[in-house]
Amino acid sequence: MDRAATAEKIAELIGPFNKKGIEVTDAITFAGDLEWDSLTVMDFVAAIEDEFDIIISMNQQAEIENYGQLVDAVTKLQG
Repeated sequence: MDRAATAEKIAELIGPFNKKGIEVTDAITFAGDLEWDSLTVMDFVAAIEDEFDIIISMNQQAEIENYGQLVDAVTKLQG
């Protein structure tokens, strides 16, 4: 799956977690813009891992601060 298709699918997965209706762009941050707590992040990561059949390590999660970084990481993990 290319980056654009991956980005589209991740944007769909964000929907139920996007309580504020923030526009999804590469620059939105999970903690700042979307105001997600750690439990929401863990639920979202689980949804991403299930959808793409990948594992995002805790070290990788710590480095991902915004949507664009997440899309790049998922695209890379799909290899």
